[in-house]
Amino acid sequence: MSFARNIFQDLDGAVAHEWIETNGLGGFASSTIIGVNTRRYHGLLTAATKPPVGRIVMLSKLEETLVIDDRRYELSANQYPGAVHPQGFQYQTGFRRDPFPVFRYEVEGVALEKSVFMVQGENTTVGQYQVSAAGKQSIKLEIRPLVAFRDYHSTTHENGALNRDLEVSDGQITIRPYSDIPPLHFVHDDADLGRDSFWYHNFQYCIEQERGLDFSEDLFSPFVLTFDLNQNPQPRIIASTNPRNGKQVERKLPSKSRNDNDSLLIESLKQAADQFIVSRDRGSTVIAGYHWFSDWGRDTMIALPGLLLVTGKYEIAKSVLLEFSRHVDKGMLPNRFPDAGETPEYNTVDATLWFFEAIRSFVQYSGDYEFVRTNLYDVMKEIIDWHVRGTRYNIHVDEDGLLESGEPGVQLTWMDAKVGDWVITPRHGKPVEIQALWYNALRIMQDFAARFGDNQRAEEFSAMGQAAEKSFNRLFWNDDAQCLYDVVNGDLSDGSIRPNQVLAIGLTYSMVSNDRARKILAVVDRHLLTPRGLRTLSPNDANYHGRYEGNGRARDSVYHQGTVWPWLMGSYFSAHEKAFGFEAVRRVGSEWLANFQEHLNEACLGQVSEIFDGDAPHAPRGCAAQAWSVSELLRVCLEIVYKRSVAAV
Repeated sequence: MSFARNIFQDLDGAVAHEWIETNGLGGFASSTIIGVNTRRYHGLLTAATKPPVGRIVMLSKLEETLVIDDRRYELSANQYPGAVHPQGFQYQTGFRRDPFPVFRYEVEGVALEKSVFMVQGENTTVGQYQVSAAGKQSIKLEIRPLVAFRDYHSTTHENGALNRDLEVSDGQITIRPYSDIPPLHFVHDDADLGRDSFWYHNFQYCIEQERGLDFSEDLFSPFVLTFDLNQNPQPRIIASTNPRNGKQVERKLPSKSRNDNDSLLIESLKQAADQFIVSRDRGSTVIAGYHWFSDWGRDTMIALPGLLLVTGKYEIAKSVLLEFSRHVDKGMLPNRFPDAGETPEYNTVDATLWFFEAIRSFVQYSGDYEFVRTNLYDVMKEIIDWHVRGTRYNIHVDEDGLLESGEPGVQLTWMDAKVGDWVITPRHGKPVEIQALWYNALRIMQDFAARFGDNQRAEEFSAMGQAAEKSFNRLFWNDDAQCLYDVVNGDLSDGSIRPNQVLAIGLTYSMVSNDRARKILAVVDRHLLTPRGLRTLSPNDANYHGRYEGNGRARDSVYHQGTVWPWLMGSYFSAHEKAFGFEAVRRVGSEWLANFQEHLNEACLGQVSEIFDGDAPHAPRGCAAQAWSVSELLRVCLEIVYKRSVAAV
């Protein structure tokens, strides 16, 4: 993925393109292709101090000045009130991901390339430079770090509490601005140290301003380093929470070369998938999205097949499943691990049910039933038993065999937006996808019980599944609309046209007949299908909103009221294959995916956004990189549309 010089002259267009590098701990480096930070989350080192959370923006950026003889050329760019200064993009001639971000500048016949990468398993970012010059000019490079040292959800401002002292040893400079935040170590290649330090004021983050959040920040510069490029044409600077005895670091390239049969889309999605797999405690987990999400139970279980199974990463999948199984409480999987590492939150009805589908997918790919029998089967039985007798938030099996849930002021399904006490889409009672997931879990358990010789439980699960199927088909078919109701709550049936009904078809075990599936998909195609995914509500609905913008309240109020979610295309294509067959889904899927590929160069390069506007041109919104968006599209490519074996991946 590369950009030529002309794009850097269009400031608005250039800053719309972001990049992100991750370190496998939950930390990351990210900015725009011209180095203007447009988010409070942008920075060259956001460290995960309690992996994968406790994230601190330590190094915001590096201000670089190229000095040719005595002429100074500032290569950086920052948004201040009413002005961009300096404007180093005027000298920028290229940007590419190769596979790391690489910036190229040309000044007076001198070409300078800068690459940025993170060290896997460390809170370490490396800036590496290479100069090629014509003539015999004196060429120097000044690098001035700008540090923030604050929670990544916040901004910082000039204050007297900051400690300006430097700890200097051979090739390493350590700063400790605040006692409650780990120090940051800078390792450099034979640079001259300038000890002048001062604050830069009023950086402006335009995306945060658009989102109605704090968008102004001051940053501190503790020192400046000057490299003589005539003597050292390939200098580097390392910023790390780990003190380093040496200067060597390893750039971790993609684990294997591109498969000749891979499309650019598949290769990009495979690389994107790796960025979400991170460490937690003794095992592994999945970051739901960058820049601001931690690991969520629902997102992890939905994303696991596409991130880890279709790509053959079975051992990591085991680690993720084990890690979440350790946190099951009262028959529920955590919905979220908070940023500061507090007690997990258990406010979800569907994350636990997606756990069953993730395990089913695991054995489909790995064939390792013994791992499930030894490590997960008892937990899964306990989960079912808790749901039968009832657990948090009125989650329980009703007399009709369906799963009921919900309490005032609580949002339990994936449509979980809430503003204060206002639950935007409460969906109390019996949401359609929850019944589909419950039935799917029962059939999965029936299969496991039979395989493991647990015949009595197999019969119980079978009977429970039959009861749920009978009630579902009696209660959920909307004959007038020729599709499924979204929620049934007592005598009330919600006829809103939403995508949740697609999950009722696309899951492995479905209660929907083939005839009804085709009718449902016709309704979905007519109301919800877009080039970027499925809308969350029909445009014909009075509650539909086609644009996701404004402050937090405005955005949250429309989060599931028309916004487009690409992750839903996984279930859509699974449903399409069931209803119309492989040849049909391959034709439709390949056309849709070919159209979608342009998005990989649209926002966060090589990544897939969380959501898009419901109205054309379907602008990308929300998180710049979302795990289940990537994973479900990758699963679609490899499992459904192109029918690729794991061996080929």
